[in-house]
Amino acid sequence: MNTFKLVCPCLLGVEGLVAEELRKMDAQNVEPQNGRVVFDGSEEMLVRANIGSRFSERVLVQMGNFQARSFEELFQGVKALPWEAWISKNDCFPVKGRSLSSKLSSVPDCQSIIKKAIVERLKQKYKVNWFEETGTLYQIQFLIMKDNVSIMIDTSGEGLHKRGYRASSTEAPIKETLAACMVHLSRVRHDAHFIDPFCGSGTILIEAAMYALNIAPGMRRRFSAENWAQINPGLWQKEKERAQSLVLHDAPFTAQGYDIDGAAVSLTLENAKKAGVISQIHAERRSIEDFKAIGEYGCVICNPPYGERLLDIRQAEELYRTMGKVFERKHGWSYSIISPDETFEECFGSKADRRRKLYNGMIKCQYYMYFK
Repeated sequence: MNTFKLVCPCLLGVEGLVAEELRKMDAQNVEPQNGRVVFDGSEEMLVRANIGSRFSERVLVQMGNFQARSFEELFQGVKALPWEAWISKNDCFPVKGRSLSSKLSSVPDCQSIIKKAIVERLKQKYKVNWFEETGTLYQIQFLIMKDNVSIMIDTSGEGLHKRGYRASSTEAPIKETLAACMVHLSRVRHDAHFIDPFCGSGTILIEAAMYALNIAPGMRRRFSAENWAQINPGLWQKEKERAQSLVLHDAPFTAQGYDIDGAAVSLTLENAKKAGVISQIHAERRSIEDFKAIGEYGCVICNPPYGERLLDIRQAEELYRTMGKVFERKHGWSYSIISPDETFEECFGSKADRRRKLYNGMIKCQYYMYFK
């Protein structure tokens, strides 16, 4: 079985989590980098990472890595890569990417040069002058960082955060991959009594349930590479069956979601049903003022509305003060809150036992964890 150099882009700050996750999947030579993790794996690993990664944004095949400070260097570097090993004369191969802190700063120009280089390579290999591009999609991606060029092919299609359960969402949703990272960092257990008092469309609740029951996030969706000739089609079914065998069907996990918006509560239940975890999740309309830490233990994770999203700063700070009052600090209970507000701890009334920098989209946040 062939071995590929693979890349999983990820949210800034969670590279270590992605690396740990990939090693558990038996990826080889795992190397965390800035905003991505590079590793070696067979086509089986490519399929497994797509189906099983909770924290990655997508899975890419790395075609090459080289320095380029001129368009000629970029053209020659791309043309030297073995494109014919992947792309047939009928396949579709659009190009997109980013350039950061590099001499070649114009993304449209880089796209054009990369496309031209691939076409010239394939012209020579297939002895044709025109490519209709009506066949299978091979989305080319590039990243030029400090004049270092990475050229890749996307195997995922839609980003891996699109699990397939959230067709619609409330305003200001949290990304599924970020929610999964928060759940992992808060060490949600298989027998957790889990609560999200600002549940919105249910993303954190659902990711917690899938994590606790060990349900692979990609079980209910399709991937671009399912159509590729290079990947044995039987592998997708085999890996889904493998993932299914690892599900903890009898885990005593329970989750409760609350929101002041009745439409959000309905949406949470609808999405939980699509995700296959409706039997673990209860949701109802309730205000944060009515929160009570009932029972011997509980794990609370939430993404409260804040100034840059839904409330003005004064309202957000008043909300944090309310949370500080109702989130009773007692043995067996933990509270984790993501917020971009640097005054959160002051408003909440106590310093977090642990905090971690995370990004919600482009917004830099802190993840405040209280567990002592």
